[in-house]
Amino acid sequence: MGKIFERIEDDLKNWLELQKMFFVATSPLAREGLINCSPKGQDTFRVLGPKLVAYQDLTGSGIETVSHLRENGRVVIMFFAFEGSPKIVRLHGTGEVLESGHPDFDEVGSRFPLRTGTRSYIRIAVSRISDSCGYSLPLFEYKEDRDVLDKWTEKKGEEGIVAYQREKNMRSIDNLPGLSSPAD
Repeated sequence: MGKIFERIEDDLKNWLELQKMFFVATSPLAREGLINCSPKGQDTFRVLGPKLVAYQDLTGSGIETVSHLRENGRVVIMFFAFEGSPKIVRLHGTGEVLESGHPDFDEVGSRFPLRTGTRSYIRIAVSRISDSCGYSLPLFEYKEDRDVLDKWTEKKGEEGIVAYQREKNMRSIDNLPGLSSPAD
């Protein structure tokens, strides 16, 4: 059934990068703080090394993942097979937020499609790699990516995105710090 892996080998890397959707979960340290689980899609995930991954963080109405990572770094990413053989993979680790101006922002960003709505890259040093069966999960047929976010950010433009991030992405719902500063 479930296995623990020492590293992300090529076969697992290929499987991870083929998945159309994944989930990111984080939590603040405060007991009363809200746990966050955020779905991610499009072509936003990359394996950077045997124990290093990253995803492209797109502008949205919340900033929970960024806030939680800034506070404590704890994160888990979960993938599961919507098609083919059943499988669930979890990557536990410590994440860091790479905003514009971070020394590694451009290098990590060069591995992803250019998007107006990119607010940061989340890089994760993976400490535990595990899989489980996924036998009870349903099968879904992938139709296509939604382009709503890309169209919205293109319509807003760079200045509109910066204004939106200043309004919505500076503090989490638990009032933790979010973005350092929107990319100008």
